[in-house]
Amino acid sequence: MWKEDTPFIFLNGAKTAERSRHDAAHELGHLVLHRHGGPIGRKAEEEANAFASAFLMPRSSILAHVPKFPNLATLVKLKKIWQVSVAALAYRLHALGILSDWQYRMLYMQISRNKFRTREPNPIPRETSLVLPKIFAALREDGLTRSNVAEALQIPQSELEALMFGLTMAGIEGGGKGTPTRSSLLVVGKN
Repeated sequence: MWKEDTPFIFLNGAKTAERSRHDAAHELGHLVLHRHGGPIGRKAEEEANAFASAFLMPRSSILAHVPKFPNLATLVKLKKIWQVSVAALAYRLHALGILSDWQYRMLYMQISRNKFRTREPNPIPRETSLVLPKIFAALREDGLTRSNVAEALQIPQSELEALMFGLTMAGIEGGGKGTPTRSSLLVVGKN
């Protein structure tokens, strides 16, 4: 969604890392393709999926790595190159004409039978923010603790920790340089 001129993407953290990457690219597709209108409903979703597939698995890269007759074992090995799910890779190969309709259906049945939609084989590590640790390190240097941050945001500390996706801001509570003289936190969007 766009709020004024700022784009926001919200992801479901309960999905596999591969599916989260695809979801992020899919939502980026909506931001890029549909900001000023355009199709809605199924057509918009198809466009966002096509964008995500092409963004994460460029045609030239696929053609350079995928053999002529890929099977499920091949897809499981190759998915690491693009860090995508086996299902997303099969979808892309079908869209590029590497897999026929029949081959795609057979592969998709195998993917479903193996429950790869919820339990990805050879899972990749979840990507994490490079910015958040820097922000929290700076706050820690200013003497702010997790409790201070949660209080400034007016949320429980447990909720702050859940939002931080496991990042630790301070080794121990109160481990900063003392009580901060001024808070550099700014609560955005509070009425």
